[in-house]
Amino acid sequence: MKLLRLLAVTVLALSFATPVLAQRTPAAAPTGEAAESRDLPAPDAAPTSAIDVTPLGVSSNPMIGSISVVHMFMGADWIVKTVMLLLLAMSLWSWTIIINKGLALGTLRRRAAKFEKAFWSGQSLDELYQQFSSRTDHPLAAVFISALREWRRAFEGGAPREAHVASVKDRIDKAMSVTILRETDGLERSLGFLATVGSTAPFIGLFGTVWGIMNSFSAIAARHDTTLAVVAPGIAEALFATAMGLLAAIPAVIFYNRYVNEIGRYGTRLDAFSDEFSAILSRQLDEKAR
Repeated sequence: MKLLRLLAVTVLALSFATPVLAQRTPAAAPTGEAAESRDLPAPDAAPTSAIDVTPLGVSSNPMIGSISVVHMFMGADWIVKTVMLLLLAMSLWSWTIIINKGLALGTLRRRAAKFEKAFWSGQSLDELYQQFSSRTDHPLAAVFISALREWRRAFEGGAPREAHVASVKDRIDKAMSVTILRETDGLERSLGFLATVGSTAPFIGLFGTVWGIMNSFSAIAARHDTTLAVVAPGIAEALFATAMGLLAAIPAVIFYNRYVNEIGRYGTRLDAFSDEFSAILSRQLDEKAR
């Protein structure tokens, strides 16, 4: 009896343990067609076109962000437009003066060298007077003609007396000094405009910049938007006004300083010639007054 009871308990235990073991036993890996038929997501196909590797925030179109001067001018406020036009006119007139003054100074240097060569070639003063009296087209010739003209006036009534020699010398020196001042003043003409442009153009451009930035802030306040697309156009127009002011001022300052130095050297050349010529005339006056 005990043996039969033990067999019955064993059979019942095995019957309860079989479903539990069936749940805990892992299934074998599928092979063949069974593995291929499982509902797994298929991998994406490899891309066949070129991959865009442009970094974020960098535009792939090179034309985006390009600056158009005409577009900025047309989109600017009327005050900024007035500032730009004024600066453009100042720049054009400055370059006109710069080119004309450079050509004029170059011509004067060549004519002065030609005159000095003729003066020291051994010709008489009367021959030089006849040659250059009809065309005093450069300062050296004008100084020479003014001095010799005063010399001739002193000899209209005959040779001056010894007591009048000092006054004749003084009149000749004054005639040459006045001529030098007049010719130097003519050379410096229009340089004042270059100085004015060099000193005022940056401030005029700055005024256009300030006005343009004020318009940009007004646009921000009206649209309640601070994105770059709203702010950038007005700021670009404003900064362009400053750039135009600098473009007008920088060449004006450079050439103003250059021409002032060249005219100063030419004035020194005129002074040296007048001193030499005055010494020559004084020597001849002393000889004729004896």
